[in-house]
Amino acid sequence: MEPNQNKHFDRHFENQVLITTSAVDLFAFVDDHVRLASHMNKSSWMMGGGRMATEVDSGLGQKVGSHIRMTGKVFGINLSLDEVISDYDPPRLKVWETVGQPKLLVIDHYRMKAEIEPQRVGCKLKVSIDYNRPTKNAWLGMLFGGFYAKWCVMKMVRETTDHFQGL
Repeated sequence: MEPNQNKHFDRHFENQVLITTSAVDLFAFVDDHVRLASHMNKSSWMMGGGRMATEVDSGLGQKVGSHIRMTGKVFGINLSLDEVISDYDPPRLKVWETVGQPKLLVIDHYRMKAEIEPQRVGCKLKVSIDYNRPTKNAWLGMLFGGFYAKWCVMKMVRETTDHFQGL
């Protein structure tokens, strides 16, 4: 299943940070989707004590059309999603989005983007999510969708920053 490039999203959140490394090294880190989504693979209060397992296809989530699947339980509820890489331009840009019908609680379809822009010293990393609230259990999306989207983006930015500060 291919992404719908004309899909409209109602909500947006982004965060950016300056990281002292090369664009090539920074992109290599964020291009490892299993590592980038590691916050979903660990039990936490945001995951309701559950976790998701990340599985990549033979393209490893590193080329246009490559799929990333996540399955697991959150608050005891089975969740799953299928993402596809829709734009891939190393070491500058990676975009992935849900396809099919994701089984999620507080957001519905989404598109995530990691953009890298070289600066005089280091690179600016901007991670963003465009998403829709769920139609089923819409009240959960109204209450927690924005909080979850912010948490997810901030975890990706923080884990990337921590990695390069630790070198």
